[in-house]
Amino acid sequence: MSDPYKILGVKPNSSQDEIKKAYRTLAKKLHPDLNPGDTKIEQQFKEVTAAYDLLSDVTKRAKYDRGGMNAAAGAGAGPSAKAAGGFWKAWTSARKKQPGGFSDMFDDDDADMFDDILRRHGQAGGGSGQGGNAYTVGPDVNYKLKVSFTEAAAGGTKRVTLSDGKTLDLKIPPATESGKTLRLKGQGRKGSNSGPAGDAFVEITVEPHDYFHRDGQNIKVEMPVTLYEAVLGGTITVPTVQGNVSLKIPPKSNTGATLRLKGKGIPAVGGKPAGDQLVTLKVVLPDTEDPDLIKLMQKWAEEKGYNPRHKMRFS
Repeated sequence: MSDPYKILGVKPNSSQDEIKKAYRTLAKKLHPDLNPGDTKIEQQFKEVTAAYDLLSDVTKRAKYDRGGMNAAAGAGAGPSAKAAGGFWKAWTSARKKQPGGFSDMFDDDDADMFDDILRRHGQAGGGSGQGGNAYTVGPDVNYKLKVSFTEAAAGGTKRVTLSDGKTLDLKIPPATESGKTLRLKGQGRKGSNSGPAGDAFVEITVEPHDYFHRDGQNIKVEMPVTLYEAVLGGTITVPTVQGNVSLKIPPKSNTGATLRLKGKGIPAVGGKPAGDQLVTLKVVLPDTEDPDLIKLMQKWAEEKGYNPRHKMRFS
C-alpha cells in the first residue's frame, strides 16, 4: 500500500476527526452496493479501509510517522472482499432500522453507529481485528414495545425492562409511527475478550386511540355537541395530544362541520411543520326522552318544517 495519507486525501498533520471524516466520505463513494461487480472500486475500498485502519490507530500512526513502520505492515493486508461485504451487510442492516435509508448515510448522527460497525469488523482505531486475541462485539437484541397514541404523537418517556432485568427510561421522539426502531447503544449482549456489548433495537407499535386518528401531520377527532350548541353556538373543551383547549362553535353548525385547531396536531419534526387538529362536529340528542323537546319539535315541524334533501338527485 502506498502513502495512507494520500489514499485518504489528507495531510500528515490532519486531526483524527479529519481522518475519520475523509474515510467516511470515501467509504460512501465506494459503497459496494452502488458499484456492483466493479473490482477496481472494490480494490480501492480495500486500500482506503486499510489506510484508515493504520491512521485511526494513534499508536500505529505515530510509529508510521516516525518511519518505523511501512504502510503495508501497519495496516496488514487490508480487508478481504468477504470482510468488506460483511461490513456493508451489517451497515445496510443497521441503516434500515433508521429513518432515511442510504440517502442520509454518514451524517453526524450516524457517527457512533458507523464506528461501532467498523469495530465489529476489525476496522476501527484501537480495535483488535487481527490476531488470535481479537475481541468480538456482543450480539444485538431486539424488542417490541407498545406505546399509546398520545405518547407516540407528542413524545414522552417509557420505562422498559430489558432481558437482563435492567430497567431504562426510553425516550419516545415526537411524531413516532408504528414500525419505527429506536436504538439503545451498548444494551445488547456482552462481547467476548473485553469486546463492547451489542445494541438493543426497540421496534415501536402505536396503539390505536378511541377518538384520535392520525392523518399525516394532522390529527382528526369527532366531538359530540348538543342541539342547542349547534343552533346557538358556544364554547366547548376539546382534548389534544398537548392538553385541553377551548374551541368556539359557530351558530348554526351542522353535523359534519369541521373546525381547525392550528398547530395542535403532530408536532414539527424532521423539517415537517406542526400539523393541525381537525375537529368534526356531531350533533347528539339527549340520552333520555325529553317531552318538552318532543313538543317543541312537533310545533317546529308544523310551523317551520323544511326538507334538507330537496337538492339530492339519484338519477
